[in-house]
Amino acid sequence: MNTNSKSDSYAAAGVDITAGYKAVELMKQHIARTMTGNEVSDIGGFGGLFELDMTGITKPVLVGGTDGVGTKLKLAFIMDKHDTVGIDCVAMCVNDIICCGAKPLMFLDYIACGKNIPERIADIVKGVSEGCVQAGASLIGGETAEMPGFYPVDEYDLAGFSVGVVDKDKILNNKTMTEGDVIIALPSSGVHSNGFSLVRKVFDVENKDIKTPLECLGGKSIGETLLTPTRIYVKPMLELFNHVTVKGVSHITGGGFYENLPRSFPKGLSAKIEKDAVKVLPIFDLIAKTGDIPERDMFNTFNMGVGMSVITSKCQADKALEVLRAQGEDAYIIGEVINSDEGVVFC
Repeated sequence: MNTNSKSDSYAAAGVDITAGYKAVELMKQHIARTMTGNEVSDIGGFGGLFELDMTGITKPVLVGGTDGVGTKLKLAFIMDKHDTVGIDCVAMCVNDIICCGAKPLMFLDYIACGKNIPERIADIVKGVSEGCVQAGASLIGGETAEMPGFYPVDEYDLAGFSVGVVDKDKILNNKTMTEGDVIIALPSSGVHSNGFSLVRKVFDVENKDIKTPLECLGGKSIGETLLTPTRIYVKPMLELFNHVTVKGVSHITGGGFYENLPRSFPKGLSAKIEKDAVKVLPIFDLIAKTGDIPERDMFNTFNMGVGMSVITSKCQADKALEVLRAQGEDAYIIGEVINSDEGVVFC
């Protein structure tokens, strides 16, 4: 810890730089869990250095992904639980990267807060580190900005950035996708990190009780259920790429089925989804009922229990399911590819 750097004038303006040093010391134990052996620099420098291992890669292509947690953070403030939103931050980046067929390598986070409370910052980074462990990525750096007068003292924002690599010849290519290909669902862990502006309005989270356990949510409260971290699909998907030809992957985020499924389709092809096959989680039923939200709006806002979709040929579908289930994913078929320009068709 730097004991020589201190500014009483800066502290009087609301920024305690010594709190930043303490936060770094507290988070180091969590960051250490993410080290993969490719790091060239330690935390605290002006940039994070990472040595790229090109073993087995002939034409390396770097893939970048960036995102934040969004207004889900409001739930963390209300519940005073800050050690899981970091997982969401990592997930939103690395789940996008895997859709290209790339392996996430490194991650950096950005935390902006009204007041630097070292223990809280360390809790946030604990979650980021856990997300990096789940994704197999190194947390090589980050930034904590104390911004009094810009953020309330008890609030913060959290965003991140990840870089991955894929061999150019192995970038997922939807040109071979054809009618009759199978659409496989990978279950979500909950609402993940999208649609929380609507969620907050439906449950009026700032004013209503969200801490009482509910039977319809398996004994969990609304707040606890909504804070369930976003599932990270990196390792199961990387294993799947080794066994099956994957023609398309969609990360089901904001915009739900209608916006995200078409992103993995070439022109002229669409997704035909068996609505009854979708294993909708109880939290989505509660959101729809409480907010009187039409079914189409639900599927156009939330993941509805499907965090990621995978498209493969019909002849390889059973193998894909076998591999994914062996990796702990309760994968199942929800539809097929059809000749259409409608994007998504429910039946």
